[in-house]
Amino acid sequence: MSLTCKVQVILNNLSKEKAETVKKALEPDNVNFPKGLSLYIENIDNKLVFNFEGKENMKKLIGTIDEVLEHVQVALKVIE
Repeated sequence: MSLTCKVQVILNNLSKEKAETVKKALEPDNVNFPKGLSLYIENIDNKLVFNFEGKENMKKLIGTIDEVLEHVQVALKVIE
């Protein structure tokens, strides 16, 4: 049996400029993701939407989400 988990994290009330800057700052980290994990980021209105998907290893998924959100926090602090 194959276990797949999808997690969506939404950051609200971001200007389009901030959302785009954060998205661009994360692009280098969105390369060579571990096998079974994926991340798709999109700007929707004043939101930045992170779509994570993990297969089999949920600990890796949770760790990846935590790491990405730490990078988002740093990026937002830098651009403010």
